[in-house]
Amino acid sequence: MFNSYDVIVVGGGHAGCEAAAAAANLGSKVLLVTMNLATIGQMSCNPAMGGIAKGQIVREIDALGGYSGIISDLTAIQFKMLNLSKGPAMWSPRTQNDRMRFAEQWRLMLERTPNVDFFQDMVSSLIIENGVVVGVKTGLGIEIKSKAVVLTNGTFLNGLIHIGEKNFGGGRAAEKQSTGLTEQLFDLGFRSGRMKTGTPPRVDGRSLDYSKMDIQPGDINPQKFSYTNTPLLKHQLPCYMTYTNEAVHDTLRTGFDKSPMFSGRIQGLGPRYCPSIEDKIDRFADKDKHQLFIEPEGWETVEVYVNGFSTSLPESIQFEALRKVSGFEHVKVFRPGYAIEYDYFPPEQLNLTLESKLIPNLYLAGQINGTTGYEEAAGQGIMAGINAHLKINEKEPFILTRSEAYIGVLIDDLVTKGTEEPYRMFTSRAEYRILLRQDNADTRLTPKSHELGLASNERLKRALTKRDSVSGFIKFINNKSVEPEILNSYLEQTGSPNVSQKIKVGTVVSRPQVTLKGLIESIPDISSYIDGHNIDEEIIESAEILLKYDGYINKEQEVANKLLRLEHIELHSNFDYRSLKSLSSEAREKLSKIKPSSIGQASRISGISPSDISVLMVFLGR
Repeated sequence: MFNSYDVIVVGGGHAGCEAAAAAANLGSKVLLVTMNLATIGQMSCNPAMGGIAKGQIVREIDALGGYSGIISDLTAIQFKMLNLSKGPAMWSPRTQNDRMRFAEQWRLMLERTPNVDFFQDMVSSLIIENGVVVGVKTGLGIEIKSKAVVLTNGTFLNGLIHIGEKNFGGGRAAEKQSTGLTEQLFDLGFRSGRMKTGTPPRVDGRSLDYSKMDIQPGDINPQKFSYTNTPLLKHQLPCYMTYTNEAVHDTLRTGFDKSPMFSGRIQGLGPRYCPSIEDKIDRFADKDKHQLFIEPEGWETVEVYVNGFSTSLPESIQFEALRKVSGFEHVKVFRPGYAIEYDYFPPEQLNLTLESKLIPNLYLAGQINGTTGYEEAAGQGIMAGINAHLKINEKEPFILTRSEAYIGVLIDDLVTKGTEEPYRMFTSRAEYRILLRQDNADTRLTPKSHELGLASNERLKRALTKRDSVSGFIKFINNKSVEPEILNSYLEQTGSPNVSQKIKVGTVVSRPQVTLKGLIESIPDISSYIDGHNIDEEIIESAEILLKYDGYINKEQEVANKLLRLEHIELHSNFDYRSLKSLSSEAREKLSKIKPSSIGQASRISGISPSDISVLMVFLGR
C-alpha cells in the first residue's frame, strides 16, 4: 500500500507542519501521519501567534524558510507590536488570527508543497530494527517504512481531559487520545512524565455587552511577520478587556473541592506563566480582580475566546461565574473550559539536533518535549525537519547557538537543562537578546538557511538587499553633517539641548529624545537620500536601532564571540566522566546523564561549577 519514505512526521500540529514542510522543501519524501486531517495546523488554544519572545521565534521561522509567519499574515485579524515602551530587544510582534482560516491555510500550503504525502491514522508504535527507527505502525496495523521519524504528538499521548469531577480520554476537545507510543518508548529506555495544560470557555460574542468593556484596538500602522510579500492588514477587528471581581471569585471557590487540580487527580505540572483562573485566585488571594481579554476567533464567526479564564472547574460553576463578569451577564457558552494532562519525554534525552540519544534517526519536537505554545513547537519542528533530512543524507547537522537565535536558546535550554513544567520562551531567557531582535531575524538566519537549500534565492536576495540598504543608510547618517540652524529647531521640539556648531547626524541619533523619523522630517538631505534609495519603514527602524544601540550591540557580540569558542571544544558522547575523580560528584552524575556535545553546553548545565569546567579543559589539554 505504501512505498517507503525518507521522513515520517507523526502529528499535524504546529511542530509537525513545520517539520514536514522543512524536510520536504529540502528534498526529502515526507509522509505526514495525523489522526485527523481536518485539524492540521489547528489553533488548539488561543487564536493568536507571537507575543513576548514568541514573536521573535515566528520571525526566525520565517527567515529560515518556514511557513508560520506567512500563514499568520494571511489569516491575521489584528496586529500589535508589544513592549514598544521598552528597548528594541523587547519589541515583540503578535497577531490575532482567524482560527478556521489559519488551519485551512496550513492544509493548503502543505498540499501545495511537493514531496508531502498525507495519511489519516493513529501511530501506535515505532518500527525498530537493530536499534534504529525504520518506520511506524498505525492503529490499523499498517507498517510504513522510512529513514527517519519525527514525533510531534502534542498533548495526545495518553491524553486525559478533565472538567470538574468528570474525565475522559482525549488529546483535544472531541478528539481521541493517542496510545501505545509512550509504553513502547518507556520499554526502550526513555524516561517519561506527565504535564497539564488548560483552555478557557468559548462563548457566543452576540451575547456579550462590549459597551461595558475596554476596547483593545490593533496598531494604527500594522506590520506583519513574514519577510516575504504577504499583504499588510488594511482592516482589523478589535479585542476587548474586562475583569473578574470578588463575586466571580467567590463563585469559583465553591467548586475548588471539585477541581481536578486541587483534589490531586491531576498530577502533572501546569504552565507557570499561564495559570488557570482557580490558580490565580488561590496564589494571588490579595487580588480582587484579574484581567480577561476577549478575543474574536475570526472575521465572520461569532465565537469568542475568553483569554485569562482557563479552567477545569465543573461546567455549571464556570457558567455561573462567567455571568458575574462585567459584560457577560447574558453570556451563552459554546463549550466549557477544560484541563488536559498528557505524557511528555524530558528533553535531556535529546541531542541539540532534537534527535534521540537512545534511538538513532528518531526526532522529537513540540509539546512532547515539555514545551507550551504554538511558536515554541513550530520552532522545534522546523529544526527537527531540517536535521532529519540532513542526517539521512549524511550531511552536517544544523544547530543554532544561543547568540544566533531564540530557537537556539529554546533548544539549548531544553536539552541542557531539561524542564519539569511546561517551558515557555521569554526575552529574559536570552542573554544576547539585543542581538536577537525581531527586526533582524532575516539578516541573521536567511543566509544560513539558503546555504542549507531551504530559504529560496528570492528570500536571500531580499535579506541581503535589506542588510546592504541598512548599512548604506547608516553610513550616510554617520557621515552627514548638519548646520545648527537646521537641527536646533527640531531639537527644541524634543527638549534636547541645542548644538552650537556643525555636527554629524549620527552623533545626534543616539540622544534618547531624538528619533530618526524626526530627523528625516527636519533635514531635507536625509529625505532626498531616502527617496533616491527606496528606503522604507523597515530599513529606517533597523538603522535607528543599530545607530542608537551600537555600543551595547558591539559589547554583546564580543561576549558572544568569546563564549562561542567554548562551543567549538567538542565532548564526545562516550566520554567517561565518572573516571575523572577531580570532578565533583554532582558534575560526574549530570555530565554522564546529559552527555553535552561541547564545553559550552557543559558549562550551562545546572550544578556544573567553573572548577568542573576547568577540570575538563585541563583533561582536554586546553
